Amino acid sequence: MANVNKVILIGNVTRDPEIKYTAKGSAVTEIGMAINRFFTTEGGEKREETTFVDVTLWGRQAEIAGEYLKKGRPVFIEGRLQLDTWDDKTSGQKRSKLRVVGENLQLLGGRPGGGDGGGGADSDDSSPASGGNYTRSAPPARSEASGSSAPTSSRPASDAPEDDDIPF
Repeated sequence: MANVNKVILIGNVTRDPEIKYTAKGSAVTEIGMAINRFFTTEGGEKREETTFVDVTLWGRQAEIAGEYLKKGRPVFIEGRLQLDTWDDKTSGQKRSKLRVVGENLQLLGGRPGGGDGGGGADSDDSSPASGGNYTRSAPPARSEASGSSAPTSSRPASDAPEDDDIPF
């Protein structure tokens, strides 16, 4: 039988993250998230329910969270569930807590306050603070001789369609 352990969360950070480092130098941070659920009861009353979730992030994800996340900021987390169990030292009872180990983090929303000296949220920036992707693909190659970005064809120039033959 196949097993799946996948969690996808979108919510707001409940406290400023604090980065810590293991003895081997790996970054780790815990963030709290509040996830709101809006629903209507059978009687037509609108309600809101909030679930609080602890998320542990490791490595570069932890560093990004520590640098860019602040209390109240929206965030997307993709990860897996993990059950932590321990013996309570005061009562001797066995305790457990379900948490999310974040494997993917995406910052949502724009930069608060329009950024720090650079362009605002509308700038063409794909840094983590802008909520965009963390990698930027190269722009399409331009032909230096012609200065055009039209795709080149492997057909001889005589087989290329005339401008009048293009249907748009």
